[in-house]
Amino acid sequence: MRIYPAIDIRGGSCVRLLRGDYGSETVYAASPAEVAKKWEADGADFIHVVDLDGARLGGENLAAVRDICSAVSVPVQQGGGIRTLAQVEAALERGVSRVIIGTAAVEEPSMVAEAVSRHGVKIAVGIDARDGFAATDGWTKTSRVPAVELALEMKALGVKTVIFTDIATDGTLNGPNVRAMADMVEKTGLSVIASGGVGREDDLLALSKTGVEGVIVGRALYAGQLDLAEIVNKYR
Repeated sequence: MRIYPAIDIRGGSCVRLLRGDYGSETVYAASPAEVAKKWEADGADFIHVVDLDGARLGGENLAAVRDICSAVSVPVQQGGGIRTLAQVEAALERGVSRVIIGTAAVEEPSMVAEAVSRHGVKIAVGIDARDGFAATDGWTKTSRVPAVELALEMKALGVKTVIFTDIATDGTLNGPNVRAMADMVEKTGLSVIASGGVGREDDLLALSKTGVEGVIVGRALYAGQLDLAEIVNKYR
């Protein structure tokens, strides 16, 4: 099971939100690139980046993402505001190894199909669930599309990897929605990267039993509750 340290960018800085609430922000570092270098030094072999401004407004922290990709040698996956093929292409040109499409998966699946046709496994879909339904537009809206149903639709388009976030647990450190993650793995057969709620090593152990390919860890690293070097080696 791979550990993906998270870097969320807002206003050019590295921040964390609570349950996706833009009003509950904690700024951890002025330079996301420096954080990325630390995660690489601690043993990360893949880094997860989200442009929080982009998720609501579309592509706002492009320079910061480019700096991260230039600062590290490990691959970077990035989501947040990727809603057109032009934005997919631009992200890949900035050095992003895997582009995560979120809102467009709900609103414009044909774009996802074309992106997968062009770039294959470099395309992943981010499914962020609130009460089991896919949220969009930086989690500010909730669709009536069940998360598992959306994942199956994306699988039919050729998508291989989904980043599945449980919004209710995100940033809380109170434990992930293990049942929802196991359900997503079992019902879709996709490569699932779990996100939301990880606060201690027991959470990682529980997720490792669900069959997820990887786990995104954010606030627990910044708060010092988990040590990246230790957990990367343990779950590699």
